[in-house]
Amino acid sequence: MSLTICATVIAIFPIISNTTIGLRSVDPGLLSYFRMNKSTRFATLMRLRIPSALPYFLAGLRISSGMALIGAVVAEFVAGTGGWSAGLAYRILQAGFQLDIPLMFAALLLIAMTGVVLYALMVALTKTLLGHWHESEMAEEV
Repeated sequence: MSLTICATVIAIFPIISNTTIGLRSVDPGLLSYFRMNKSTRFATLMRLRIPSALPYFLAGLRISSGMALIGAVVAEFVAGTGGWSAGLAYRILQAGFQLDIPLMFAALLLIAMTGVVLYALMVALTKTLLGHWHESEMAEEV
């Protein structure tokens, strides 16, 4: 439980920061249009601010996926949990103490591959959610 909390605390800040920037960086022309049509604050939030903040939120999520992995590994290094439920970070420490270099690099490779897979999943999620309407994900036409 403590490892999950540590990983969450490390990963939450890029999401909050990027989402806040996204909510504040709304096109002023569209905001004026919503005001001109006397849209409520809730309608402006739901129909303008949240959709325009979605790319920023997803960018924060992409960053946070790697940060959460790093946070989990560091937390496991510090906590030193062992036994059958030990993770790869504990295996790296154990292999270092026993000078089992192949096991250490195998665990490092698995952690690196997990990071790549998490990043690829976030890219796929971004393409799925933004690919059909946001200019940052639409294919360029020549």
